Amino acid sequence: MSLADLSPHYIRAIAPYQPGKPISELAREMGLDEAGIVKLASNENPLGISPRAKAAMAREMDELALYPDGNGFVLKSALASRLDVGLDQIVLGNGSNDVLDLVARAFLAPGASAVYSRHAFAVYPLATQAAGAIGIEAPARDFGHDLDAMLARVRGHTRVVWIANPNNPTGTLLDNGALHAALAVLSRTEAVVVLDEAYVEYMAPERQAPALQWLEEFPNLILTRTFSKAYGLAGLRVGYAVCRPEVADLLNRVRQPFNVNSLALAAATAALDDADFLAETKRVNDAGMIQLTEGFRRLGLTWIPSAGNFVAVRVDEQGDAMPVFQALLRQGVIVRPVANYAMPEYLRVSIGLPEQNEKCLAALDGILGTK
Repeated sequence: MSLADLSPHYIRAIAPYQPGKPISELAREMGLDEAGIVKLASNENPLGISPRAKAAMAREMDELALYPDGNGFVLKSALASRLDVGLDQIVLGNGSNDVLDLVARAFLAPGASAVYSRHAFAVYPLATQAAGAIGIEAPARDFGHDLDAMLARVRGHTRVVWIANPNNPTGTLLDNGALHAALAVLSRTEAVVVLDEAYVEYMAPERQAPALQWLEEFPNLILTRTFSKAYGLAGLRVGYAVCRPEVADLLNRVRQPFNVNSLALAAATAALDDADFLAETKRVNDAGMIQLTEGFRRLGLTWIPSAGNFVAVRVDEQGDAMPVFQALLRQGVIVRPVANYAMPEYLRVSIGLPEQNEKCLAALDGILGTK
């Protein structure tokens, strides 16, 4: 008998999350110069790190021999002030993925179930399975969440409903009225609702759901957000949840001590206050979205309208985007295949700087022209 056989069957059945290919790995595999490689695979901020965040990390360097503040008081205080919520409503995580895992550990167990949409973020079924719970997938509508279908799949043993808004990898956005109506129905169940808003900063305020206001109305609502995307801190791993105090207390009971490191706490606090960087991030993203989608149109490609910092584009009518993905790699362009999201004919392209977007479009033009 292997030691692996002693692990619960639901752990052994997990297919590990596959991150985007690193630049250094592609350079080694293809013999390419790292400087010429464009990575548009992981929805990272092409502007890099906020100058204020860099300065804050530099100031923190001399304190790295000490443990970080396990309660994250300074960052939580800044978030509480910005979001107009209480300190006891915020839970910090090692990226928002960590927060999603905290929800699964706090509310799921063998015999319980969680509901999520087809084409939704891969961590939802992974976190569900890791807790030994039953994953219930609802069919999508136009690649987005079909809220009615999700509600129809909620059972008496359902304890978590995962909703991404905007959704990754499709970029689809829910109607605020329909989302509110679904939350009202779910508030009468025994399930908590995770509203994952990892890309909320890329949207104009009028398009955003008033989810923070809904926390008072719906005690079972948990909002999750991240500093990895618009704030440019993906490598530091810091995210957070906002929820009712009694829910936050449960999440903190399963949270690892010191789960957010000192540099991340300092950088996130400073980045939160860098309005100029955030505004420039949104400007670059809006312009890049137009650049990419107009380029796709010229190439005769279709795509899914996106509210995030990426766009899913259909590159193969036969249902296999992998040859195009591999051809892009050979030209030093890294994008993300999404066959594992039941979208085998699509590639997800993160929005980069103008020259990065142009390199991707030029490479696609050459590849598709030779098919």
